[in-house]
Parts: sequence; C-alpha cells; structure tokens
Amino acid sequence: MFSVIFPGQGSQLVGMGKDLYNKYSLVQNLFKEADDNLDFSLSGLVLNGPKEELDLTENTQPAIFLLSYSIFKLIKEEFCIDLNKANFFAGHSLGEYSALASAGSLSFSDTLKILKIRGKAMQSSVPKGEGGMVAVLGSKVEIIENIIAENKNKYECFIANDNSDGQIVLSGNISDLEKMMYDLKSNNIKNIKLPVSAPFHCKLMNKATMVMNEEISKLNFQEPKNTLISNVTGKEINNTNELKELLVKQIESRVRWRESVLLMINKGVKQFIEIGPGKVLSGLIKRIDKNVKVSAINTDEDIKLININE
Repeated sequence: MFSVIFPGQGSQLVGMGKDLYNKYSLVQNLFKEADDNLDFSLSGLVLNGPKEELDLTENTQPAIFLLSYSIFKLIKEEFCIDLNKANFFAGHSLGEYSALASAGSLSFSDTLKILKIRGKAMQSSVPKGEGGMVAVLGSKVEIIENIIAENKNKYECFIANDNSDGQIVLSGNISDLEKMMYDLKSNNIKNIKLPVSAPFHCKLMNKATMVMNEEISKLNFQEPKNTLISNVTGKEINNTNELKELLVKQIESRVRWRESVLLMINKGVKQFIEIGPGKVLSGLIKRIDKNVKVSAINTDEDIKLININE
C-alpha cells in the first residue's frame, strides 16, 4: 500500500522545476496556463524570482501547487505511472489543495485562484509584525499543550502544526510567543522563531476564515478519485460537503500531520511518495516511522526511480 503526499509553504525555492520546465512541453503549458489564469507571470516568479516576491504568501501558495501538480501530471502522462492507484492522498496545509486537484476533485484553474485568494487572506488577517510562529524542537505535543494550559492567564499561544515527534510549531501574537519562548527555555525545550510574518493555523486567522467560507462555497468540487486525509481531523474525508467544511476550518486549525501519517501507516501504508519542491515531508515521515519507504520527487531522475509497492 502507498500514499501520495504534497508539501506546503516553506518548500519554495527560486528556480524550482526549471529543469523540468526546460525539458517538457507539458510543464511549459501548465506554467503558461497558470499565468493566463492569474493574469500575472507566476511562472516568471517560480523560475527567476525575486525571492522576496516568491516568499509572499499569496504567491508562494499557488507557486508550490503549480510545481506539485506539474510533476504529478508529468509522472502520469509522460512516464505512464498512475499515482491515482494510491490508497491515500494527503497534503500539508496548502498541500491539501494539491492533493485535491491531483485527485480530480478541483480543477487546475480553480485551485490556482483559490490559493491566491487564500494566501492573500492569510497574509492580511493580522497586521504585519503583530503575529508570528515558533518551532519547538525535541519535545512532545502533550508537554507543549500542558505548558499552554498552565499559563493561559499569562499568554495565549496555539499549536499550529503537529509535524512529527520532536517538531511542533506554535502560533500567536509576538508578545505572547516571546513569553512562551522564555518558559520553554526555562524547561530546557529548544525553540526557534520562524521567519514568517503571520500566525497561521490559529484563531487569529479568523478574517481569512470568513473570506474562505465565502470563496469555497463558490467552487465546484467533484468526488475525489482517491481517499483524502484531512489536516484538521487527521482522518479520512467522507464526502464533498465535509471536504468544504474542513477546508474552511483548516485556516484556524492545527495541522495534524503526525496523526495523519500514523493513520495511513496503521491502515497498512508502507510507502510514501512526496510530489513537489523539497523533501520536508519525507524528513518528517522518517521521524514518525523510520521503517516506511519514502521518496521525494523533484526531478525526472527521481521519477525514473519510482518503484511502487502496491
């Protein structure tokens, strides 16, 4: 049994996919279609930068999706490997949209447009400089939950990502995060402030939730070809109505990546194939269970090495 997984924000890099773009007309056509759909040169940003613009959330989100989807289509159409035979699809935050499009639930153009809107709404939900995120390393989610609960009168922080054993990400206002960072340090728990300008996946994103509630309702979702695992619940999504609700909730909810991976493993998955830039999810999965097979697909050489154990 195998699963296909799609990365989220933070995996972007100027020049990602350039070799594939130069080599395959399928990729060139998708990049052009993206530019036409968004009325600006997303392809130019992906291939040539500048980094500052690519790193803007409203650009990062459609950019990572564009590359993930291009690689997915390339694998299927040029290399004749059908990843829709996968037992599960899952994505990390915005990667969930890459999973949806690749599973045939959402069209390419709708996914691009909704991610542009999502990125813009998330970026503008909190004034720049007021919110942030902190990575907590080498601890367990239960320990961090206890620290938050015990200090709820001192500060309000939220677990934004439960990525793996030993990697948790917090969100909150800068002043609250700094107080919690002090407490973490007092408990000998390593933590690092992340270079992001907004507190994603917590209730401070409420304005973005309202935007997405309206925008998601306009989209036409098909029943996906593959079983999707939700970030919000860490469980299987049963139908398109539930899917829409969860995509709205996702904005303010914890990304339950560790739980999602454990669910797939417990259901018999022995192999994960990561489609998109970087190898972040592959690294996280190896921390969750070092016995499963993991491969990250970034180049056509990677594609040639795909060996599916169904």
